[in-house]
Amino acid sequence: MPRIKSSIKDVRRTKTRRVRNRQAMSTVRTALRKGRTATGEAKEAAVKETIQAIDKAIQNGYLHRNTGARYKSRLTKTKKAA
Repeated sequence: MPRIKSSIKDVRRTKTRRVRNRQAMSTVRTALRKGRTATGEAKEAAVKETIQAIDKAIQNGYLHRNTGARYKSRLTKTKKAA
C-alpha cells in the first residue's frame, strides 16, 4: 500500500473507476448478446436498444468510437441476414 497521500488517493480513484468501467462494459456486453440472439420481430427492437447502449458507452468514454462503430456494423449485418 502506498504511503504518500496523493498515491493513496490515486488508489481510491482507480478502484472507483474500475468498478464504474466494469459496470458499463457489462451493460454493453449484455446488450450485444441480446441484440445478437434476438429473432423475429423482436430483433429490430433489440438491435435498436443495443445501438443506443453502444452510443451511450462511446459518449461516456467507456468505448472508443471506432470500436463502437465496429460493434454496430457487425450487429446490423446480423439484422440484415435475419
